Amino acid sequence: MFVNRDLKRSPITIWLVSIYLLLVLMVGVGGLTRLTDSGLSITEWELFTGILPPILSSEWEFYFSEYKKIPEFIYQNSDISLDEFKIIFYWEYFHRLLGRFIGLISIIPLFYFFYKYRGQNISLLKYSLIFVLVCAQGFLGWYMVQSGLVERIDVSHYRLASHLFLAFIIISLTFWFIMDSFQIKGFTKKLPSLLLITILLFIFIQIVLGAFLAGLDGGLIYNTWPDMNGNLFPNDYNKVNFLSYDLFNSPSIVQFIHRKVALLLVILILYLNIIYVKKKLSLFPLVIFNFTILFQIFIGVITLLSGAKIFYASLHQLGSILVVSSFLYIFFKNIQTNLQPLD
Repeated sequence: MFVNRDLKRSPITIWLVSIYLLLVLMVGVGGLTRLTDSGLSITEWELFTGILPPILSSEWEFYFSEYKKIPEFIYQNSDISLDEFKIIFYWEYFHRLLGRFIGLISIIPLFYFFYKYRGQNISLLKYSLIFVLVCAQGFLGWYMVQSGLVERIDVSHYRLASHLFLAFIIISLTFWFIMDSFQIKGFTKKLPSLLLITILLFIFIQIVLGAFLAGLDGGLIYNTWPDMNGNLFPNDYNKVNFLSYDLFNSPSIVQFIHRKVALLLVILILYLNIIYVKKKLSLFPLVIFNFTILFQIFIGVITLLSGAKIFYASLHQLGSILVVSSFLYIFFKNIQTNLQPLD
């Protein structure tokens, strides 16, 4: 674990909080870019170019002509106008622009901190990991986009899930550094580490399954709850499919697994609540986490019943950040137990 033993330093804390908030915004914009089918509107990587949007009509015509070459336009959006194209273009443009900005914010202040605290016993090198992962996220984002430029009208749901998973790793790492900077104290008694690790693992599995579901448009089918169109299991599957290598390419099966993993997660969290209360620990972290879980379940169900309406689907994705962050708070406090003086 990345545990910082330095004293709290305001400039670093403000910087970390700023990165965290920008990452939350990035996930929100990225989700809306995906939900509006805007992610393939810019067909070139443009690592050092494309900072300014098209201005001249000739520039717009160039981007539009490039978009017309990919399967999404040919098979799905062949009737789209230039004005309509500009809307989806700007979603992807702002997504990339925000990514560039986060990259700069994650490295430039760090050079200042290295200079300001030179000669002092302050561990700053670990923060460079945020920048490295942000850069990796940019390359992974382009790798994802590439999968939708040839033969497919959408990006690979595996690459989409990898892109989202790495985003949550960066958010989690940044939030961990923030808690360390604030010197969050430990509990009076320790919770079972295996239980916490298992819950955290299931939370991230749910995030990956949710990304699979989004990439497969799985929210557009079986829009009933708690049953699946009157059945416990999806009626368009064969039991053999659950043993197939093609398991995660079926939207109905992925939705079924997503539902059941959520149920298992709730059972684990109820068990955590029992142990937590028995140990008479501070209720505030648990109440916050329970609230985020209930909110996420509620929004998840509404998203499903609405047929994955953009507003609810976007809110559901952002809700995952609240779940991860609130649970990491409990996880962090548990690790800090017996490591430093308690409140």
